[in-house]
Amino acid sequence: MFVIGLTGSIGMGKTTTAGFFADEGVPVHDADATVHRLYEGAAAPAIETAFPGTTGGGKVDRVKLAARVLNDPAALKQLEAIVHPMVRDAESRFLAEVERKGAPVAVLDIPLLFETKGDERVDAIVTVTASAEVQRARLLARPGLTAEKLEALISNQLPDAEKRRRADFILDSSQGFDAARAQVKDILRQIAKMPKRRG
Repeated sequence: MFVIGLTGSIGMGKTTTAGFFADEGVPVHDADATVHRLYEGAAAPAIETAFPGTTGGGKVDRVKLAARVLNDPAALKQLEAIVHPMVRDAESRFLAEVERKGAPVAVLDIPLLFETKGDERVDAIVTVTASAEVQRARLLARPGLTAEKLEALISNQLPDAEKRRRADFILDSSQGFDAARAQVKDILRQIAKMPKRRG
């Protein structure tokens, strides 16, 4: 099975692109969705221990947790040390399951692909990108996202230029849905001829 790592900075269109892979019949593991599920239960006790008062009713209060870790690199590292191994376990189970079902290709949708060394676990990397203006406009259209929060989020991620430099494929999401969908189909055609490179 060929594993694609899908990444891109916030607001670049990565989630929409993951949907286009799914439309082509490719199983997709969404790291963010996994974190959301973990916050609804499994990760809550450990997070409450590390950050008292950030959970309620057995679930993580995302607003309280974000306020606690967003501008504190040490706290963010502590949170990642709790959550990332749980996400990796879910990812491993997903890959084993879809490979057992005979999927020729799978996508790991990981926003922090390079930051978490996810690039070492995939056969090819697709970075979704758009211009800084398009990114900013998309993000500021989201409810509750201020310019200040936006800067904090972007500063925690590897720069877009570096993600593009390290990618096997760059998908430009600023040309509209049809163009992005066509790029996804082209990538799937190309990887059919590529060797696997996972260790």
